[in-house]
Amino acid sequence: MTVSLFPGVTQIQPVVRLRDFSRSFGDTTVLDGLDLDIAPGEFVALLGHSGSGKTTLLRTLGNLDQAHGQDVTIPSARAVVFQDSRLLPWKRVWKNVVLGLPGRGARARAEAALAEVGLSHRIDAWPLTLSGGEAQRTALARALVRQPELLLLDEPFASLDALTRLRMHELVLNLWRAHRPAVLLVTHDVDEAIALADRVLVLAKGRFIAEERIEAERGQRTASVRDLRRRLLGHLGVTAQTGSYADTVAGAAGLLEAAE
Repeated sequence: MTVSLFPGVTQIQPVVRLRDFSRSFGDTTVLDGLDLDIAPGEFVALLGHSGSGKTTLLRTLGNLDQAHGQDVTIPSARAVVFQDSRLLPWKRVWKNVVLGLPGRGARARAEAALAEVGLSHRIDAWPLTLSGGEAQRTALARALVRQPELLLLDEPFASLDALTRLRMHELVLNLWRAHRPAVLLVTHDVDEAIALADRVLVLAKGRFIAEERIEAERGQRTASVRDLRRRLLGHLGVTAQTGSYADTVAGAAGLLEAAE
């Protein structure tokens, strides 16, 4: 399956391009002949069971796993946000944000990035004093300060509570709109994929088995995505419905209002 935002349109160069990409470890084939394009500024979500190859694909796109001899195009300006914030506890928050960046003005760059994620007041804090949401916001600031063309999100909200997770969704969308990197979000959460992405891919046994494009505007998807949600859950082998996306959003909105 060739996965491309603009099939047949040649003037738009993808940020990510894979052709017939495979990855094996010993006798085990993890990724099997994948074709993938991600356009500039596109937000793609990747669903799949554990062991489907999601992490291997993300590591390839993050250049954490070298793909020698394969037809792979990825930008040099890229950043990864993991499920664990991976902050160095012996460095203050601002130094974690600019870790490894060359040049002068590091603190000013950190201040600007932390202001974007609402953490100006925590710039000199130690990482161990941060809440889970604050730690992930710091990780986002660390990624965005590098001005990536490609932002890879590896289940970055999985360990957060429900309210913090919803606030992080809103933050990520606002940052994406401001900076417009191409984004690949790896997630197990169908509702999260529907809420955030332009396009959803489903990976199973190392192959793409489904692609769904979402035309409805974000924030207006409650009525239009029930069938999409059902299809995506079906691709993941889930047939029992325990509540609609509309129910999820409506309930979450009530919780947020009560919290505020």
